[in-house]
Amino acid sequence: MQIDGLPPIGSFHHIGVATEGIADAEGTYAALGYQREGEEFCDHAQGVRGVFLVGPGPRLELFEALGGDHTLDPWLRAVSRMYHLAFEVEDLDGTLSTARTQLQAIVVRPPTPAPAFGGRRIAFVMMRNRALIEFVEADPSGTLGQSKEPVRP
Repeated sequence: MQIDGLPPIGSFHHIGVATEGIADAEGTYAALGYQREGEEFCDHAQGVRGVFLVGPGPRLELFEALGGDHTLDPWLRAVSRMYHLAFEVEDLDGTLSTARTQLQAIVVRPPTPAPAFGGRRIAFVMMRNRALIEFVEADPSGTLGQSKEPVRP
């Protein structure tokens, strides 16, 4: 996909879903035909634990806050569960630069390695319409690249 002024975006990757508890949410989505893809991961930098689900619709990434973290509070308070849309990009730094200058997006989380993607970098931007977008550095091997790092609370 090509957006004027933005480096090519590889493909849609997932919808991030904020939950109060992954187990309950996973059961709800299982009733709709979703199942777990890969292992649960823990991202201490973002203050979340998560898991990917695949099924009849787009891939989902379910999140719950790690104990004492408030990252997801605004979405949970607003009763909005859709947290972000994620796209894979070939050039993360170039995409962020163009998003800032051409789209007036605000980088709310600069590039950081993510356990969910085997250490590939991710970054979040807030678009002018207040949509939170995650850019995931593309994996040259074409695999999800989940980390083998153990899940720690």
